[in-house]
Amino acid sequence: MIFNNRIEVLSPGRLPGYVTVENILDARYSRNSKIVRTLNRYKEAPNKDLGEGLNTTFQKMKEWGLKDPEIFEDKNYVKVVLPHIPLAAPTEAILEFLKTNERITNFQARDITGIKSENLVKIEFYKLRDAGLLEMVPGLKGPKSAWQLTNRGKKEINKQ
Repeated sequence: MIFNNRIEVLSPGRLPGYVTVENILDARYSRNSKIVRTLNRYKEAPNKDLGEGLNTTFQKMKEWGLKDPEIFEDKNYVKVVLPHIPLAAPTEAILEFLKTNERITNFQARDITGIKSENLVKIEFYKLRDAGLLEMVPGLKGPKSAWQLTNRGKKEINKQ
């Protein structure tokens, strides 16, 4: 079903034995053999492995800057909701992360923002640095480099 702010996919049947809503991205089990057979007919199938569909969906949602899908099991069906809700701006996501963490690396920032490029994440760090909210952690260089809140940055996030 397609709505203005989301897409909902209803799949009849319950999750198989050991698969739960919590472990569905790690468990490998195909619920629908007809879909598997149909995908195997493609020369270049969109996904090649069992259980890869939802993982691909989560990855694409992050790449497109949208919130993660929501998965529900209710009575005799599984519902996946794909919300059309943007993630926070990269700088907001970085500051949100620093509310509960002392420092952030480029790798961590790429993970939480969905930005793939190290250089594009650096630009986000530089924006926060230029605003006086972040500074590089002294003594950490190269791949170990990290950023931390300045005193002004700490005051700013405590206001929120």
